[in-house]
Amino acid sequence: MPHFIFAYHGGKRPENDAEIAAEMARWESWFDSIGGSVIDPGNPVGLSKTVSADGVVDHGGANPISGYTIIYAPDMDGAIEVARACPIMGSGTIEVAEIHAFPSGDDQRD
Repeated sequence: MPHFIFAYHGGKRPENDAEIAAEMARWESWFDSIGGSVIDPGNPVGLSKTVSADGVVDHGGANPISGYTIIYAPDMDGAIEVARACPIMGSGTIEVAEIHAFPSGDDQRD
């Protein structure tokens, strides 16, 4: 089954302990609802740097990534359905992309 990465953009940062607990409960409930399709629940990320041939810039561009998750889904439509129920919806967006495996010499050890 294909793997998909959810790259989160935006979202609301909780401001106090009560908001943190409520937000964590929303995410835990969502992860429970998608169960075995989660490969890597991911994490929020900090400030990013954009690296190019011209140098390094201290920001992630116009819409920096705020976190990620990796899931299994039968196809892109299935991954989009999972994404639509994500707690970030309403305060942020999700970029959904299929991860394509690139064979390497390591893959042939088994």
